[in-house]
Amino acid sequence: MLEMLLQWYRRRFTDPQAVALLVILVVGFCILYFMHGILAPLLVAIVLAYLLEWPTARLQGLGFSRNWAASLMLIVFGGITLLLVFVVAPTAWQQGINLMTDLPKMLNQFYNFATTLPKRYPALVDAGIIDMMTENLRGRLSSMGESVVKFSLASLVGLLTLAIYLILVPLMLFFLLKDKEQMINAVRRVLPRNRGLAGQVWTEMNQQITNYIRGKVLEMVIVGVVTYLVFFILDMRYSLLLAVLVGFSVLIPYIGAVLVTIPVVVVAMFQWGIGADFWTLIIAYLVIQALDGNLLVPILFSEAVNLHPLVIILSVVIFGGLWGFWGVFFAIPLATLVKAVIHAWPDELRVETE
Repeated sequence: MLEMLLQWYRRRFTDPQAVALLVILVVGFCILYFMHGILAPLLVAIVLAYLLEWPTARLQGLGFSRNWAASLMLIVFGGITLLLVFVVAPTAWQQGINLMTDLPKMLNQFYNFATTLPKRYPALVDAGIIDMMTENLRGRLSSMGESVVKFSLASLVGLLTLAIYLILVPLMLFFLLKDKEQMINAVRRVLPRNRGLAGQVWTEMNQQITNYIRGKVLEMVIVGVVTYLVFFILDMRYSLLLAVLVGFSVLIPYIGAVLVTIPVVVVAMFQWGIGADFWTLIIAYLVIQALDGNLLVPILFSEAVNLHPLVIILSVVIFGGLWGFWGVFFAIPLATLVKAVIHAWPDELRVETE
């Protein structure tokens, strides 16, 4: 048994480049796992830097210096952000408050509808189950109200954190865009010398992350805008709030679409009942989801993310459990990283696996 373990170790870890790659991965994992809360502003700035690198490089191609290109992109991005904050956010926030206010009315309508089910289907529905479900919902709504109160009491801490982000993130973003090459060279100087294998993985992953972030942001915008237009035309309540939720749901593949469908269906049902308007909205919403999954995603990502759906779901669950929001956001790139490492590992392992 010991001899088998020794042979396995010699085949996989005698190559200095493989050892260097393993050290880099372990150190990077430990830094992210233990310090992801502290590094959150830097992670936000890195994501935004990936997003803005392409237009910055295009401005350089037009003759602008790197400093001017980075400054102009930061100004444009800041203007778009302020527009969203002062135009979209207040309306979505007000619709969220209105939705919370209408929840008791929705619960009463649900109870009145549910009490008729035992009479319609006595063999399938029990009145005791309906009462238990209603009391459970009321308890959850009550606890939700207490959570809102606690959130409002802790809002000062949240505002302080937001203020820090508003200062640190733009500064970090500017320097990441302006001094990109200098920072990459500085990181290279602290890495192991035998890093040819790590460089191969990094080259592949850098392109993957770039394509993923740009494609995902564009997908969020397109899905959110189209959903809002459909909801607005059909005169659905809380249309902007629900459209924002649908747009953000694309961050969590498969799972996000299922979760965001619940409030859409509930609001539509309590607004129109189960009638022609309800089914019109549901069909339109399902068409949007189908076009997103079968047309938009293949166009935006092409072969950049070639992973099995089960692998994607497991990646969301595992990395989300490890790093929370950032684990969910980077679940697909991290899964692609694992795949790239397996493919780039020394030939002995690949031959044996095949």
